[in-house]
Formats: sequence, structure tokens, C-alpha cells
Amino acid sequence: MELDPSVLWYQYRQTNNMDLKEKLIEYYLPLVRIVAGRIAIGLPHHVDKDDLINNGFFGLLNAIERFDIERGVKFETYAATRIRGSILDAIRAQDWIPTSLRQKARAFEETLGKLENQLGRSATDDEIGAALYLNPAELRALINQLNACTVISLDEFVQSTVLPHQTPGPLQLTEEQEVKTTLAHSISKLPEKERTVISLYYYEELTLKEISLILHLSEARISQLHTKALFRLRGSLAHMKTSLL
Repeated sequence: MELDPSVLWYQYRQTNNMDLKEKLIEYYLPLVRIVAGRIAIGLPHHVDKDDLINNGFFGLLNAIERFDIERGVKFETYAATRIRGSILDAIRAQDWIPTSLRQKARAFEETLGKLENQLGRSATDDEIGAALYLNPAELRALINQLNACTVISLDEFVQSTVLPHQTPGPLQLTEEQEVKTTLAHSISKLPEKERTVISLYYYEELTLKEISLILHLSEARISQLHTKALFRLRGSLAHMKTSLL
């Protein structure tokens, strides 16, 4: 007989029984592996996926303890945010991205943002290479290096783009909506393959491997498309943030 999580939730909230909590943890543990797996795609090979899962486990525990079933929010959606946050907090604490790579990522993002703002469209690889004084092979190598800097999600980047306010209010909500509108517009202007990768990865929640099978491209090529798309979007949002200051 298949386990009904809604029954488990009801019983657990009524009794706070630890055996029921263990059953909830066991039922939702695959969600931790899924979130960790998606984050692991953009990380260097030396980062242990088991460590990501362990860090995500604490996010799951926190989600189970804090979840309010009466709100009508799907637990998987709520928990995925907590799990991802727990994993990313641990990654940031380790600070495994070298300073030199951060500098390259910043320079790439700024150059791409300025270039595409001047062109009024997505820049081609040749145009990006020319702006960075890189030949095609050097540009591909740089993009492969920058994969490690694309862990941050689009939602998180939206939040980081909104100007900080002492207290949340109508102005912050307006700015956040403007950022989301800019993001949607920027996604619509992406080259077709990059737009497809972003759509399948963030909205359909497919892995890069699954996307590679759909598009009949190698996983490495999908990873490159994903990285370029994210830096284009981040460049667009960074330009918008500058115009808001």
C-alpha cells in the first residue's frame, strides 16, 4: 500500500511523534538527492556530492519542523527552497571558488552586459570573443571554467538585484516585479538553444543530462549553453541594477 504523506503530516502535527517524523524524513529524502544533484552539475569535480546531500538533509529537517500544512503550500516546493539554501550556505562557507575565477566571472559578466546593451540583442560567440580578445578555443575554455560560478539560481539573483530596504514595502515589491519583468524579457531575447535550456532547466526542472537527450547535444555542450545564458541574464539584470542606483 502506497504511503499517503498527507495522513502522515496530519498525524505528526497532532502528536509530534518522532517515529512519524522519521517516516516523513524517509519519504522526502529523495528530494534532497534531486536538489543536490541539480546543484552539483555546476560545481567542480572535487566537490563531493555526498557532502551536498548531507548539507541538504539539514535543510529538509528544518523544513519539516517549520512547515505549516494549513497554509496550503505544497511541501515539496517549500522544502526544496530550504534544502537548496542549506546546501548553498555550506558551499559559500567553504568558499571554493578561487579569487581569480571570481574576477574572470565579473569581467565576463560586465563585458557581456555592456556589449549586448550596445548591440540591443544577444551577442554571438565571435562578438563576445572579440570583446574579450579571445579566440574561439580560449572563449570555450573560459566558459567551461565559469560553469562553477553559475550555482546561484535565477530566483536568488532576482533577490540580490533588488535594492535593499530597511523594511519591505510597496517600493521593494515594485522593484522586484520590475526585475522579474526584465528577466522574462531577457529570457525571450536569448538565442533559441539557450532559451530552451533555461526553460527546460528552471521551469520544467530537467537535469542537464535529460536536456542533452532532448536536444541531441552533449552534456558538456548543454552546460556551456546554460552558462552563457545565465551570464547574459545576469548581465542584463546587473545593467538594470546600475540604472536604478
